[in-house]
Amino acid sequence: QVQLVESGGGSVRDGGSLRLSCTASGFNLANHVLGWFRQAPGKEREGISFINNRDNDNDIYYIDSVKGRFTISRDNSKNTAYLQMNALKPEDTAIYYCAAGPVATILDKFYRYWGQGTQVTVSS
Repeated sequence: QVQLVESGGGSVRDGGSLRLSCTASGFNLANHVLGWFRQAPGKEREGISFINNRDNDNDIYYIDSVKGRFTISRDNSKNTAYLQMNALKPEDTAIYYCAAGPVATILDKFYRYWGQGTQVTVSS
């Protein structure tokens, strides 16, 4: 069964940190681009980062609002990807999703497999 499972969400204060994990089963995550997305209440889902290190590529992308605060990484031996989030702000509050797909893009329509999401809440 193909599955992505996120974990590591929670509630923190402004300026705090969290590390999200995304573990794949039923397929080899190393053969896919891994993206992180989030959806805040009343807003559309937005892509925030992706990592592509297939075929000797090493592309990493962040949207401007998280650049310098969030770090995406992956451990192929564990079939797991991570999103380290530092200096969290209240506007980072959202449900965070990981997704895997064949295209190195921030556009969600190109991602094939999705996790169920994990809630991140940042209070001021």
